[in-house]
Amino acid sequence: MRIIGHLLLKMWQNRWFTFSTLLGLTVAAAFAMSIPMYADGTLKRLVAKSLQEETKGLPPASLYIKYQSGGSTDTDLEGLAEADRWVGEELPGRIGFPVDAYTSRISLPASTVRSTKSGASNRLVRMELAAQSGMNGQIDIVEGKLPEDGMEKGTIEALVLQETLSRYGWKIGDSFYYDAKNEDGKTKRLTVRITGSYKLKDETALTWAIDGKEKLADTLLVGHETMMESLLKESRLAMDSAGWFYAFDLRNIRISDLSSVIGELQRLEITMHRMLENTKVNLTFIDMLREFNRQSAVLQAMLFALAAPVLAMVLYFITLNAKQSLDRQRGDISVLHSRGASPRQITALYAIEAALLGGLALLLGLALSWLMAKTIGSSSGFLSFVGRKSIPVGWNGAAWWFGSLATLLAVIATIAPIRSYANASIVEHTRERSRESRPPLWQRLYLDIALLAASAAGWYLLHTGQIVSAKQDGGAAEIQPGIFVIPALFLFAAGLLGLRLFPLLLRIGNKIMNKRMPVTMYLTMTQLSRSAASFYPLMILLILTIGLGVYNASAARTMDTNATDRTKYQYGSDAVLKAAWEGVQDEDDQNKIYYNEPSFEAYSKLEGVESAARVMKATGKIEIGGKAAGSGQVMGIDNAAFAKTAWFREDMYPIHPYYYLDALGTTEQAVLISESFAGKHGLKEGDPLSIAIGYDNEPVEFVVVGIVPYWPSQYPDEAPFFVANLDYLYQQIEKIPYEVWLNMTDGANLAPVLDMLADRGIAIAQAEDARGALAEGRNHPAQGGVFGILSLGFLISLLVSLLGYLIFWFFTLSRRVVQLGILRATGLSRGQLTGMLLLEQLFTTGLSVAAGIGLGTAASRLFLPFLQSGSVEGARQVPPFRIVFEQGDMLKLYVATGIMLAAGACLLIVQLRRLRISQAVKLGEER
Repeated sequence: MRIIGHLLLKMWQNRWFTFSTLLGLTVAAAFAMSIPMYADGTLKRLVAKSLQEETKGLPPASLYIKYQSGGSTDTDLEGLAEADRWVGEELPGRIGFPVDAYTSRISLPASTVRSTKSGASNRLVRMELAAQSGMNGQIDIVEGKLPEDGMEKGTIEALVLQETLSRYGWKIGDSFYYDAKNEDGKTKRLTVRITGSYKLKDETALTWAIDGKEKLADTLLVGHETMMESLLKESRLAMDSAGWFYAFDLRNIRISDLSSVIGELQRLEITMHRMLENTKVNLTFIDMLREFNRQSAVLQAMLFALAAPVLAMVLYFITLNAKQSLDRQRGDISVLHSRGASPRQITALYAIEAALLGGLALLLGLALSWLMAKTIGSSSGFLSFVGRKSIPVGWNGAAWWFGSLATLLAVIATIAPIRSYANASIVEHTRERSRESRPPLWQRLYLDIALLAASAAGWYLLHTGQIVSAKQDGGAAEIQPGIFVIPALFLFAAGLLGLRLFPLLLRIGNKIMNKRMPVTMYLTMTQLSRSAASFYPLMILLILTIGLGVYNASAARTMDTNATDRTKYQYGSDAVLKAAWEGVQDEDDQNKIYYNEPSFEAYSKLEGVESAARVMKATGKIEIGGKAAGSGQVMGIDNAAFAKTAWFREDMYPIHPYYYLDALGTTEQAVLISESFAGKHGLKEGDPLSIAIGYDNEPVEFVVVGIVPYWPSQYPDEAPFFVANLDYLYQQIEKIPYEVWLNMTDGANLAPVLDMLADRGIAIAQAEDARGALAEGRNHPAQGGVFGILSLGFLISLLVSLLGYLIFWFFTLSRRVVQLGILRATGLSRGQLTGMLLLEQLFTTGLSVAAGIGLGTAASRLFLPFLQSGSVEGARQVPPFRIVFEQGDMLKLYVATGIMLAAGACLLIVQLRRLRISQAVKLGEER
C-alpha cells in the first residue's frame, strides 16, 4: 500500500503528464477495440439481410439431415434411435443458436392402400405411413380424435389431412390395408384405421418447409411410439427414410461463434454416419457462415490496416510523453539509484504505474470504443456520420483481446525508456547534462535513408502491380494494407530526412543573417542550433500526424468522389425510367413493331422533379464516304432538356459541355461524335457521315458539329458514340422506345414520382435510381468502415497533434526556467522573451505543420492514383480518376494549427508572467 500511495502522489505531482498518458492509452485501447466491435455489428447486418432473402423457399439458416434406406430391408434400430435422440436433444446445444422450427419424420415405403370393406370403391390411392414430430400446436383437429399409440390385433390408428378425406371420399373410422415389407423381405399387410382429420394452422410455417402440404396430403400419420416400437421394433418392418429439419435464428450471431459452428457443421455428416449409416446432410448453412467468416476477417484486416498508422502514431505520442515525463523526473530517479534502489526496482516502480494507467485506460476505453464503433457504423462518407442507420454494436471477446493487446503495447511504449534512466546515478546524470547532445540514434544509423528507400520500393511494387492496392469482391471494394501503410512509411521517412536537414538550414540562416538579426532572432537561432535534437520528437510527431491527416482526408474524399462520379456518369442523371410502350405488329413482318409513344407531358410538373429529358439509345452502323466504319451507340436527345437534366463534370471536356449542346441545336442534322472514333477515322467538324438505325437499317445523314471525349452513360473504350437530335431521328426512322432521364430535387424520393405517373396512365417497366445506388454503396460495411476509420483517424491526428504540442512546450518551458530567468536578469524584457519563444514555435511547429501538409499532399499525389489500378473504381474508370483535396478538411487542419499556436503562446505568456528572477537564478537543479 505504501508503494501505491507513493505512486499516486507522484502521479499527482506530474498530473498533466499522467493525464495525457492516460488519454493516449485510452484512445489506443478504444480504437483497437472499436474495429472488432464494428465488424461484429456488420455481421449482424449481413445476417439480417440474408434472413430477408429466402433461398429455394427455405430460411437461410436451414439444416436438413436425411437417412435413406437405399432399398435395404435391414434397419439399424439402435442407430436410428440414437440418431433421433442426438439430433433432437444435443444438436441444438452444439449449434448454439435459438431454434425457430424443428421437425423430424420417419416413414415406411409408400404403398397402395385399399379399403377393408367389401364393395367399397376400387380407386387405388398411394399413401405413405409416417410419424412426424413438431406438429403440436401447428394443427387443429377437424373431426375425430388423435390416434392412440401402439398396435392392437394388427390394426393401427392414423391421422389424415382434412383435404385428403374430401379428395378420396373417406370418412372417420374407415380402415385400409397397407402392405409393407419386413426385414426378411416378405410382405406384411397392416390395417390402418383413420381416427381423425386435421388442418394446418399456418401453411407457411417453417414446420412444413421440407415436407410441405402436398406431402402431408399423401401421408397417414401415426404416433412416434407406434412407428418406433410397434412397426419397426416389434413388427420388424423395413424403414424407407428418416429426416430431421431445423431452422435456426442467427440474428444475434457473433464473430466468435462462427468458428465453433462451422467446425460442428463440418463434422455433422461424419457424426451422423457413425450413428446411422447412409445418413447425409442434404441442406446446410455452412457456406453462408463461411462467407460471413471470410467477410468479417477481410473487413477486420482491412480496417486494422487503415488504423495501423494511426495506432502507431498514438503509441509514438505515448512514448514521447513518457520520455518527457521521465526527463522531468530524471533527478528523482538518479537520487533513488544513488540511495540504493536497483535499476530493476526503479523499473518495476514505473512499470506498476504504467500498469495502473493501462488498466484504467482499458476500462475507460470500453465506453469510448462503443462510441467509436457506433461512429464508424453510422459513417456515410468522410467526416459524415448521419447518412444511414447505425450498425448495432456490442462488446465481444475479440474486442477485449485486441483492446488488451493495444493496451499492452501502449504500456510497453510507456515503460520502454525507463531502463536507460534507471541505470544512471546522480553523478552520471549531472555529467551527461553537461555534455553536448549527440545526434539521435536514427541519424547515426541512417534509418531515415533506409526507410525512404523502403517506401520507394513500395511505390515501385504498387506501380508494377506486384502489390495490389485494392480489389473488388462481391461488389465491395477491399482496400489492401499497402495503399495506407507504405504512404505512412514515406511520411515518416521523409519527415526524418527533413529533420536531418533542419540543422543545416539553421546554420545557413545564421550565416546569411549573422550581423543583421535582432537579439530575439539571434537567441532563437542560437538555441535551435545548439539543441535542435530536443525538438525532433515534437517535430516528427507533428509531421506524421498532419501528414497522415492530409493523406487520409484526401484518400477518403478521392474514393468517395470518384465512386460518386462513376455512378452518376453510368446513369447519366438522378433517375432513369423506361415506360412500357404499346406496339402494333406489322402484318407482313411479325418481328417488326410500330410503337405508340406515350405522352411525354405526363412527366412535366411532377412533384420532386426539376426537369425531364427524352433519351433514345440504339445501335447503328456507320458509313463514312460510302465505306463501312463499324457500329456504335446512337443517342437521341433534346438538347435544351438534356442540359437541364444530365450530369456533367466540366473538367472532362475541353470546353463547357453546354457549348456542345448549343452546337447540336444549330442544325437538325448535327451530331456529336466520340473523340476516339474521330481520331481513328480522321474526322473533323463539318464532315458528313451516315448511320443506319432502326429495324429497317435506314441510313440517316449527319454532319459532325463537335468532337467530345466523354458523354453521360457512354463508354468510348467499349463502343463509339454519336449524339444526335431526337426529333430529327424520329423524322427519318420509325419510333424506338426511349428512356426518360429525371433530375430530382434534393431529398425527393422516386417512389411518389412513380405513383403519380401511374395515376397519369404511364406504366413504368423499369426504374433506376442513381441516388439509391450511391446510398447502397455507402451503406456497405466495407465502404462505411473505410470512411469511418479514416474519419476517426483524422480526428485522432488532430487531437494527438494538439496534446503533443501542449505537453512538449509545457515540459520545455518548465525545464528552461533557469535559462529564461538568466536572460531576464541580463536585461531582456518580457516582450523580447515572448518574441524569442514565439519564433522558436514558428521555426519548429510552423515548419513541422507546413512539412506535414506538403508531405501529405505529396503522398496523395504519389500513392492515391494506384486506387484506380485496382477495382475500387471498377473495371471502367470513366470519368477519369482525380485526386480530391477538400478545402473544408484543410481548413480544419489550419484551425487546429492556429489553436495549437494560440495555446502555445498563451502557455508561454502565463509561464513568463509567473517567472521570478530571484527564484529562477539560484543554486540547484532545474525541474
